[in-house]
Amino acid sequence: MDTQPVPFVPPAPRPRTTPPSTLEMMRIVYRNPLELWGEHTYNEPWISANGVGGHLIVANDPGLIRHVLIDNAKNYKMATVRQMILRPILRDGLLTAEGEVWKRSRKAMAPVFTPRHIFGFAEPMLRRTMQFVARYDEGGMTDVAHDMTLLTYDILAETLFSGEIAGEPGSFAQEIDRLFETMGRVDPLDLLRAPEWLPRLTRIRGRKTMAYFRKIVTDTVKMREERLKRDPDTAPQDFLTLLLRAEGPDGLTRAEVEDNIITFIGAGHETTARALGWTIYCLAEAPWEREKVEREINAVLAREPDPTKWLDAMPFTRAAFEEALRLYPPAPSINREPIETETWNDLVLPKRAAVLVMPWVVHRHRKLWDMPDAFMPERFHPGNREKIDRFQYLPFGAGPRICIGASFAMQEAIIALAIMLSRFRFDVTAETKPWPVQKLTTQPQGGLPMQVTRRV
Repeated sequence: MDTQPVPFVPPAPRPRTTPPSTLEMMRIVYRNPLELWGEHTYNEPWISANGVGGHLIVANDPGLIRHVLIDNAKNYKMATVRQMILRPILRDGLLTAEGEVWKRSRKAMAPVFTPRHIFGFAEPMLRRTMQFVARYDEGGMTDVAHDMTLLTYDILAETLFSGEIAGEPGSFAQEIDRLFETMGRVDPLDLLRAPEWLPRLTRIRGRKTMAYFRKIVTDTVKMREERLKRDPDTAPQDFLTLLLRAEGPDGLTRAEVEDNIITFIGAGHETTARALGWTIYCLAEAPWEREKVEREINAVLAREPDPTKWLDAMPFTRAAFEEALRLYPPAPSINREPIETETWNDLVLPKRAAVLVMPWVVHRHRKLWDMPDAFMPERFHPGNREKIDRFQYLPFGAGPRICIGASFAMQEAIIALAIMLSRFRFDVTAETKPWPVQKLTTQPQGGLPMQVTRRV
């Protein structure tokens, strides 16, 4: 008699049962904000309370989330605390720009992320992945989290920059980790909304890393400009060229061009890398789910050589990836701030309040999901996926500021998983003890050391 295995429950902080003191809260927010939230946060439609830096609202109700991110989005700006963290890194890049600057950047980039262009990226994504996985031929131990950073960087460099990014890819992954470790944390002064001119001691260590990335951008732009002058007919018509051609009185400034380049080089690959790592880990801990994915991948690759068709042809693989995105959303918090006070149902949202739409909490909310802490890809199988409210699942955000690269990331992930899992099996060992930590993205503290063997 067949029995359904008990679903795997991957590691995550237990909801707090007592509120932290102010000092303890500051320590938690700096160390790992995912550990801050109490049991009531995962059960109530919203939380409204006075916090250290002013009024705080945690929005969990899908209707409230829709109101903030879409229906009345014009009344909400990027939250002050979020901007204090991200703007020193990205300045006026797409993630941090607002108003007319954001509109100009979004308009300039939109042509690259049309379905036609994304389909055109499938072959380079496939080629880069096949080259990358050759490193696993001998088997052995590897840090999957580190590897996925390298792989997604390779894919980003090839597709959006035609392989022409200055700097060494090997040192890049280490510098990304250092950047998020130093610059990507909430400083206690941010919580207190201290003036921006007051130095954040926690970020001083990150200045050298920030200079490293800025130099990569300057050198990359210089390389491409020289090529465009030297041989404009053969220069790649890619994301980088598009941005440079958008520069001008009616388009982007040079500073905005460079800010968007660093946004995509520094953060554009990071979210997909984290999601791929968590997917491989969860499948390793749930081998019955991995077997379904492997069978599906084997069948599709045997009959369909066109990678643009794999996303639709692999519903089990896609479901496993989407479930990993639910449990470990790469962007665990979406922060907004009301420009003017307003009311939604019985909830007052005061001007300048911190309104948090947190995929980490919404994706694990007790009233929105059955067994919310368990890895259950069947939630996203055809027939089930359609029952999920659009605003209870937010891995790429929602509204005008939804992630411009969402379709790019989904195609990239399925191609990468298909190639990796068709050839190799990744297994956990005694050293595989990841702990989710929020440093801009949801990262596995301690990495994902795993055993790789060639599939027979």
